[in-house]
Amino acid sequence: MKEHVILVDKNDNKVGLMEKIEAHEKALLHRAFSVFVFNSNKELLLQQRAKDKYHSPLLWTNTCCSHQREGESNISAGKRRLQEEMGFVCELKEVFSFIYKAPFSNGLTEHELDHVMIGTFDEDPIVNPEEVEAFQWMHLDQVKKDIELHPELYTEWFKIIFKESYQKISNQL
Repeated sequence: MKEHVILVDKNDNKVGLMEKIEAHEKALLHRAFSVFVFNSNKELLLQQRAKDKYHSPLLWTNTCCSHQREGESNISAGKRRLQEEMGFVCELKEVFSFIYKAPFSNGLTEHELDHVMIGTFDEDPIVNPEEVEAFQWMHLDQVKKDIELHPELYTEWFKIIFKESYQKISNQL
C-alpha cells in the first residue's frame, strides 16, 4: 500500500493528497509531525534510524516523526507513530508548528509544515527493528553540544527542528 501525504499551503490548509515519494521528489509542502518524548529526568528519547531506511539510515533523530493520514489529528498521528516505531504510547501536547525545507543527496527533499509535539514516558521503548536501530536518552544541552561537534551523526530535519525548537521545548520542561 502506497503512503500518501497531505499537501498544504503555508497556513496548513489542505490543497491535495500525493504519494509520499512523489511529494518528496517534487519538494512540495506537506503536513508532518515531530514527537519529542522526555523522561522525568528531562532527558530526550532519541532514535537511531534503521540501517535499511530509504534515506538517512543510521542517523540519530528525535523520538519519532512522520506524516498525518487524511482525517487523522496531529495528536492521533503522533501516538500512532510512537506505537509503530517505539512500541509505546503516551499523552502528547502540540507545542508549535513551522515550515522547513531540507534537500537530501538522493534527490528527495523534505518540505514540511511540521507540528512539533512533546510527551513524557519513563520506561525504555521496545523498538521496531524495521524502523529503529537503537535509542538513547540525552539531556537537551548534551544533544545541542553533540550536534555542534558531530552534525554528520544527525538527520538534516532533526538539526533544523532542534535549532528551531530548542528554546520552545526547554520552556515546556
